[in-house]
Amino acid sequence: MINAVISYPHDSPPQAGFAYSVHPGIRWLRMPLPFALDHINLWLLEDGAAWTAVDTGFSATPVKEAWQQVLADRQLERVLVTHFHPDHLGLAAWLEEQYGAGLWMTQSEFLAAQVVHAQIGGWSVPAMLDFFVQHGLVGDPVEGLRARGNVYARGVPVIPHTFRRIQDGDSIAVGDHHWQVIVGSGHSPEHACLHCADLGVLISGDMVLPRISTNIAVFAGTPDANPLAWFLASLDRLRALPADTLVLPSHGLPFRGLHARIAQLEAHHAARCDDLLDACLAPKTAAEIIPVLFARPLNDPHQVMFAMGEAIAHLNYLHQARRLERVADHGIIRFART
Repeated sequence: MINAVISYPHDSPPQAGFAYSVHPGIRWLRMPLPFALDHINLWLLEDGAAWTAVDTGFSATPVKEAWQQVLADRQLERVLVTHFHPDHLGLAAWLEEQYGAGLWMTQSEFLAAQVVHAQIGGWSVPAMLDFFVQHGLVGDPVEGLRARGNVYARGVPVIPHTFRRIQDGDSIAVGDHHWQVIVGSGHSPEHACLHCADLGVLISGDMVLPRISTNIAVFAGTPDANPLAWFLASLDRLRALPADTLVLPSHGLPFRGLHARIAQLEAHHAARCDDLLDACLAPKTAAEIIPVLFARPLNDPHQVMFAMGEAIAHLNYLHQARRLERVADHGIIRFART
């Protein structure tokens, strides 16, 4: 049971437009999202006379209004973005324009934002649809994804032209403290977590979430990628941090119990892999094994996209571990137990 091993210092999140103190010098913001996952946590770090923001929220009027309320009496020095997804990068250009806050992020994440926004090559919607069809997706789900188009550009309408590159192992001075950049992958190419040893705090972004599992997906541009292996290796690196670290995640509530949560996530993915091995006694496509991974109905194209990417990620992981055989027949890819 999660609650038996993980503790939550705060019972409820702040309302949009308010900054709640979770630790001396750290404020918690909660912004709305237009998805089934309906919120994102953002963080303000006291930076001398100004503040540093971690992540920006999705580009939408209510989020801008919430930022304006929060920053009415605050100066914003810079924005550290954990990764390129629209709920994290969406308002970086707007915050730079309105408040002069420069963008800091890893290079792979900045470049990923550019190619997805511009719909280049294997990071375009048509390439994604062709990829999903190869993995067995047909009918209304395909047309639903086609109809919604480039959602990324709606969530991130403008990307700043310049940025300050951060890398794994960097130490970033924020006020009186230093935050170490710990890069992970699997959820995104070069996701930056931020750890402050003095404060005993980890800003985990989407790499470690308290109640849901991070989405791990394969993109059409890298069809043989093994993001689940990368994600599990990244979790193992985070296990080196103290067990009592206060974790500030992008979704859910702040929590303590980092080592326990890592163990739960590892067990979760191991169980999923076992279920897939049982399901693939006869050859199956990624689309056919979605119900094995997701018992709940997938009610919108956004959920279908995540589910297909995650199904392919788990199948690639088992294939590269030589536990599943991959067979292409008439352009359709199936996996069967070896």
